[in-house]
Amino acid sequence: MKYQQKVKKSRSFLIITILFLTTFLTFKIFKKVNFQDVSIFGSDLFSIEDIVDNSALDFPTRLIFIKTKYIEKELKKNLSLENVSVYRQIFPFGLKITIKTRIPIAYGERIFKGGKITGFIDKDGIFIDEKYTDKENLKKLSTKVFGWKENYSKTLSNILNFQKNNEVEFVTVNYSQNGYLKVEEKVLKTILLGFNPKIIETQLQIIIDIKDQIKEKNILEKIDNIDLSDPSNPKIKVFKP
Repeated sequence: MKYQQKVKKSRSFLIITILFLTTFLTFKIFKKVNFQDVSIFGSDLFSIEDIVDNSALDFPTRLIFIKTKYIEKELKKNLSLENVSVYRQIFPFGLKITIKTRIPIAYGERIFKGGKITGFIDKDGIFIDEKYTDKENLKKLSTKVFGWKENYSKTLSNILNFQKNNEVEFVTVNYSQNGYLKVEEKVLKTILLGFNPKIIETQLQIIIDIKDQIKEKNILEKIDNIDLSDPSNPKIKVFKP
């Protein structure tokens, strides 16, 4: 008899505890998140205002209604982040945002709404606004990219990463207004690459081949430009005396 009473009391306690926890958790998940409930980790470059201005977050808003995946997608694009994770938390209550910034490997310049915006380019060819850039490694940068557009990112990535593993140094990478690409290599000077991004790997290999062939010849100072817009027919233009 006493055992049955103990079992009943234990069950009652368990039911009450579950009801309490369920009520508590329900209250928490429907509680409104405000500015002071947001924590940012991984970078000191961004404020809560930056997060709000570049996403659909609007405080106060209930925790359960925050679309974390959508917010992540917005922040990654608008703040040029390598990665971002947004977590809804009950203990401690609020929103946790973990940020991984992009590492610049070149200076960059883009045209936006008729004006020039200065910033940097990372290994994936992504433009990073100057105010959202970690300035720690900027002294090592030697390449400048002009005329950046989002659809140039893959080609830029190929160019910038190519020089890391080969004996070439691109001083500038320049897109004209109509998308014509030319680069300036430290030794070979101006190299015309044209409009076709599909042949960039072939063009880069030809640059290495030309550099190897003429580095021991006394003609480098005579070169005006190299035209590789048609890789099957490279043309070297020299200064005329």
